[in-house]
Amino acid sequence: MSILHILYENDAWLPPLEAALQERRVPYQLHFVDGGSFDLAGTPPEGIWLNRMSPSSHTRGHQGGVQYVAELLGWLESHGRRVINGSKAFSLELSKVKQDIALGAFDILSPRTVAVVGRDRLKAAARNMNLPFITKHNQGGKGLGVKLFRDLESFDAYVDGPDFIEDPGGITLLQQYIEPAEPHITRVELVQDQFVMAIHSSTESGFELCPAVECAEDDAFCPVGDSGKFRQATDLDPDDPLIHRYIELMAGMRIDVAGIEFVTGKDGRRYTYDINGTTNYNADVEAEAEVSGMGFIADLAYRLLALDQRLKAAK
Repeated sequence: MSILHILYENDAWLPPLEAALQERRVPYQLHFVDGGSFDLAGTPPEGIWLNRMSPSSHTRGHQGGVQYVAELLGWLESHGRRVINGSKAFSLELSKVKQDIALGAFDILSPRTVAVVGRDRLKAAARNMNLPFITKHNQGGKGLGVKLFRDLESFDAYVDGPDFIEDPGGITLLQQYIEPAEPHITRVELVQDQFVMAIHSSTESGFELCPAVECAEDDAFCPVGDSGKFRQATDLDPDDPLIHRYIELMAGMRIDVAGIEFVTGKDGRRYTYDINGTTNYNADVEAEAEVSGMGFIADLAYRLLALDQRLKAAK
C-alpha cells in the first residue's frame, strides 16, 4: 500500500489520529512543519497527503508553517498528489472572508460581516455596524480576538488599549452578533459526504468553543476536560437540508474534512459563521454519540491509499 504523509504542527492533536490509523493498519509518516523548504524542480514523495496545519498555528509560534504549507500544497497537487484538505480547502480555512463568500454562493445564511485592514480604520467602520457586534480575526484561532461589544465606547477603548490582539494578516472582522435562542452554538462534523456527529457548545462562558480535549491545561482558549460545555446535538437530523447544503459546499470547495458551526438566532433562523478544516473531536461527545471522528478520517485515508495503489498497478 502507498503511504499517508501527515503535515502537522501540534503534537497534542496526534494521538487520536495515530490510534485510528494504527487500528486500520494504515502506513503513515509524520511531517512536522513550522516552516521549511522544497525544491520546485523536484518531485514530491509518492502517496496521499493529509493536511493537519491549523489556522491557530500562530498561537503556538508556527505561523511560518501556515505560509509554508499554503505553498507546499499547490506544489504537491501540481504533481498529481492527492491531498486531504488540499490547497483550495486550506485557502478557505485561512480566510473567514472567503468562507463567507463561499457560504453565500451555496445559499447558506451568514451574519453580516465587514472586513477591516488597519487598526486605525476600525472605529470608523464600527460606526456603520448595528449594535451589538463582535470582532474576530480573519485567520481564526482558538477564539483569539473574538469579543462582544454592546456600545461604541467600549469598542473604542479596546481598539486603543493594550488588550487589542492583531490578526496574523492584519484583517479584523466586525460581525453582526446573533443572539442565540438557546445558550449554545452547533458544530456539524463532516467527512466528505458523511455525517459524523453534531455538537452543542455552550456560549454561557464566552466564545472559546474549540471542542478538542488534546490541549495544554494552561491554554485558556481550549476547555480541557470541560465535558459540561459540550454535548451531542441529538436534536439535529443528519438528513437536515442545512447539512445537505454543507455537503454540497464541501464538494464544490474541495473540502474533505470540516467542522461547520452555526447559531440559531432568536428570529428562528440559522446563521453559519465558521468552517474548520483542521477539526478535532471531543472524546466525551464521541463516546456519547458512539462514533470515532478520527476513525472517519482514517477510513477516508485508507480508501484513498487503496485507490492510489490500484492506479499505480494499472500503469
